[in-house]
Amino acid sequence: MKDPMRFIDKFCYRHPNFGIPGLARYLAIASGVTWVIGLVNSVLYAYLPFSAAAVLHGQVWRLISFMFIPAGTSWLGFISIYFYYWIGSTLEQYWGSGKFTLYVLVNMVITILYGFALHVLGYSISLTPTYIYFAMFFAFAVYFPDTQVLFMMIIPVRMKYLAYIDAAFFLYEIFTNPFPFNTLPIVAFLGFLLFCGGELLSRLPRKASAQTVNFRRESARIRREQRDQLYHHKCAVCGRTDTEYPNLQFRYCSRCAGYHCFCEDHINNHVHFTE
Repeated sequence: MKDPMRFIDKFCYRHPNFGIPGLARYLAIASGVTWVIGLVNSVLYAYLPFSAAAVLHGQVWRLISFMFIPAGTSWLGFISIYFYYWIGSTLEQYWGSGKFTLYVLVNMVITILYGFALHVLGYSISLTPTYIYFAMFFAFAVYFPDTQVLFMMIIPVRMKYLAYIDAAFFLYEIFTNPFPFNTLPIVAFLGFLLFCGGELLSRLPRKASAQTVNFRRESARIRREQRDQLYHHKCAVCGRTDTEYPNLQFRYCSRCAGYHCFCEDHINNHVHFTE
């Protein structure tokens, strides 16, 4: 089965103007405004989460406003806004604005469809983007597993270990919440698998095989991959390619683990890969 990410890459390549540059910043600003609303006007705040019944009664703004609900109205919620802005802006630089915008839209649509499905089944539920941002955190941990953050503002912890805690929280919610509300973490995880499943599978350890290689078949496969390749060089930070920017210079960083390509703007301005 082909990696869905290849189809997403092709879509972004064929539609270079697709996407909202700085989307992570706009989401953070809107979430900050919503956080203030939650402090000063709880009645207005209650009109923002997604509710299929409310949308069907004309409150269509909930289809978008639910994405601006922060983790809470305490200072912890305000800190989470900055944390997810940092994660989102980093992914946006790494993927490009088109792919990051598509990631947000896909997760929004999946969550909205889930809410309407529950409404059809007779369940009433208000949805916030909590699990969407959790899934975004998983995506960050896949591409930047050794990046360190200060857990509880004190303890330095690598992202991959926080991802394990996040996964444990997902499992806890699945096994403790009543059906069908316990399926929301699984639904939120679908978007993550669509965009990052291939990357996860590529990092799994592979057992060496002693089978004889069919050189004719392998050479045909390599020719197909070369024919379908859309570019030769792609910057690991901003996502620009030599196809889109033929006059841009690309270099490989000798201090990064593995082979990682960077454009001339980021070869001396990037976080070095350690794995």
